[in-house]
Amino acid sequence: MQAAPVRATAVPSFTTALRAVESLLMSGGQRTARRNAWTSVLEDRRRAKDRVEAQRVLDQSPGTPALGAPSLTTRP
Repeated sequence: MQAAPVRATAVPSFTTALRAVESLLMSGGQRTARRNAWTSVLEDRRRAKDRVEAQRVLDQSPGTPALGAPSLTTRP
């Protein structure tokens, strides 16, 4: 029984294949714009998560917020 032949080149990942197709279909400026937009989306999500966490910490702390700042959440 013979062993299976070993590949000399690595099989590209799915992401690599998508980027190759993207480079064929889109100009460089469009690729950059799309990546910048996606980076902005991820950053906005991170900031929203940080805001929620900060509000949770403030809600758990005793006393009122500094300088009488209004709460980010509404309470009945």
